[in-house]
Amino acid sequence: MRSTRSPSQLAESAPFPDEVDDARPSVSPAAKQNLQAVDLNSAWAAVRTTLFSSYTNLLLPTVFLGILAGAQKWNDSAVFILNFLAILPLASLLSFSTEELAKSVGETVGGLINATFGNALEMIVGATAVNKGELHIVQSSMIGSVLSGNILILGSCFLFGGYNTETVTFSVDVSQIMSSLMIVTSSSLIIPSALYSTTVSRSDEVETGVLDLSRGAATILLVFYLVFLYFQLKSHADLFVTGDDGDDEVSEVQLGPWSATLVLILATLGVTVCSDSLVDSVDGIVEAWGISRAFIGLIIVPIVGNAGEFSTTVNAAMKGKMGLAIGVIVGSTLQIALFVTPFMVIWGWIIGRPMSLHFNTFEIAVFSLAVVMTNCLMRKGQSNYYEGFLLMGMYLILAIAFYVHPDQSVIS
Repeated sequence: MRSTRSPSQLAESAPFPDEVDDARPSVSPAAKQNLQAVDLNSAWAAVRTTLFSSYTNLLLPTVFLGILAGAQKWNDSAVFILNFLAILPLASLLSFSTEELAKSVGETVGGLINATFGNALEMIVGATAVNKGELHIVQSSMIGSVLSGNILILGSCFLFGGYNTETVTFSVDVSQIMSSLMIVTSSSLIIPSALYSTTVSRSDEVETGVLDLSRGAATILLVFYLVFLYFQLKSHADLFVTGDDGDDEVSEVQLGPWSATLVLILATLGVTVCSDSLVDSVDGIVEAWGISRAFIGLIIVPIVGNAGEFSTTVNAAMKGKMGLAIGVIVGSTLQIALFVTPFMVIWGWIIGRPMSLHFNTFEIAVFSLAVVMTNCLMRKGQSNYYEGFLLMGMYLILAIAFYVHPDQSVIS
């Protein structure tokens, strides 16, 4: 039966919004307490997951001690040691939060996040050193990171991954791509140094030419890196997929995107403060310990930057996931050579610092030798524990060589 009431009567009889809200079931205080308890449990679970993500987090108290030491102007040795130890857990948290954030946002965006923040520690420490004029330490740390990845970490993977098997295998395609890019990169780094070394005159005009060449080469290397990202993530992504990458243990999401972002921000701030104090104490360390800036940049700083990568790759190699280990090493090494190093040159250009790709002859010779040696060992797509032992022994020889290498104020 149709209603006989007029539209005005219908409007008057309709419930007002306030009446509708009053009619809704209200949340009881007990329910609100339960929701708050769930939020607290989730927050505590995120904190616990973060703290237990690595054994290096046991060193987190040194973060506060390192910041205090730098602020109170303690002895340079104490400042250096405390901030060095503080950066180890912060580097682990940076790596952990970056990986967790990458898992939550999809494959392509996750790959870009890993590519951008994968070597955030080196970028922060390097930018801090450039700001303070410690250009030789920046140059040495860039080469040292590549040497650490190509020789020490790769050798450790071969040694610990192959000690109980005859051979370890990995993707030939990925190793060939890495070798090609590293040869191109080493050539780009050698050219500015070769120009300076083969020029008889040491005038300001020559130094300006080397600086301009370095900035041009750095720009081209950044273009190389952008094209490589497209090659790796889009056009030839299947080449970088290994059978062990889909393992449930590796792909399991442990932190949500917001929690991972918060950890990433806090770890970045911590690294920034600690690296600032670390760089400030370098002069005192060089005088007190009698070591060169080259040794600090080539050996000590890469230990901090590659600690998380070393743990990840060696654990993967020991579990038989050599493809995953090689992929991590390839990605990290190329990020340093094609992204972080040219970025430091561009950053110096922006702030008016003469940061260049002019390395001293000994450093560039060692770098080129490492690239050739790695290319010879990886091109066949298989290795064994003895080759890993040889690589680790070679890295020890290089460490001794840079320890006895005299300090030089080389930077034009």
